[in-house]
Amino acid sequence: MTRKLLLSCAVAAALFAAAAIAGVGRPGPANSASGTTTSTQRLVTASGHGTVTAVPDQAVVSAGVATRAATAQAALAQNADQMQHVIAALKNAGGTDVQTQQVSLYPQTNDQGTVTGYSAQNSVSAKAAVAKAGALVDAAVGAGANTIDGPSLDVSDRDTLYRDALERAVADARAKAEALAHAGGFTVGPVYSVAESADSPQPEWIAAAPAAAKDASTPVEPGTQDVTADVTVSFEIG
Repeated sequence: MTRKLLLSCAVAAALFAAAAIAGVGRPGPANSASGTTTSTQRLVTASGHGTVTAVPDQAVVSAGVATRAATAQAALAQNADQMQHVIAALKNAGGTDVQTQQVSLYPQTNDQGTVTGYSAQNSVSAKAAVAKAGALVDAAVGAGANTIDGPSLDVSDRDTLYRDALERAVADARAKAEALAHAGGFTVGPVYSVAESADSPQPEWIAAAPAAAKDASTPVEPGTQDVTADVTVSFEIG
């Protein structure tokens, strides 16, 4: 009995030794305090802002007609007739992309709440070069439009200008990183990452349109607009 017990212990010891030898040279992955092994990247991060100033070259004018009548049908009929003339005048004056913006009809009431008539409104927008914006206003008013909004001005190549602004924003971020490097005693290397911020809404220049004059077109001055871009850039440092 004792001999069998000794033989079993010897076999078990041999198996344990073999398992231990098999594990040599194949250690498991080392873990850091957080549970994973990571490498530290030396970076400096700076924000950049880029601006490109341009002269607007396109305008959008909104023209409308408001009519009143005793019945809803009459108000809409009168409105439709006048609006057809306004639309034709806008197109003849060089307006493009003519698009209906709103059609509305609502009752008019007195102090007692009694319906006294109906008011109908219809408005359309038309696009043209800035130089023709005044002519659009004059043509619409001359054809019977009694409401005018705009012109709202914009630049037609905004995408190209925005890409230029992005390049300036990245350059601005590098300049800031270089200033940090000068103060901190390190050097700025290549870009490690770039994050583009959402394009900020651009303010629109709006001109109130006066009544059309017989001896002069309604003046429209384009002014300038800023196309801006913002980025956050991380640079490798040495």
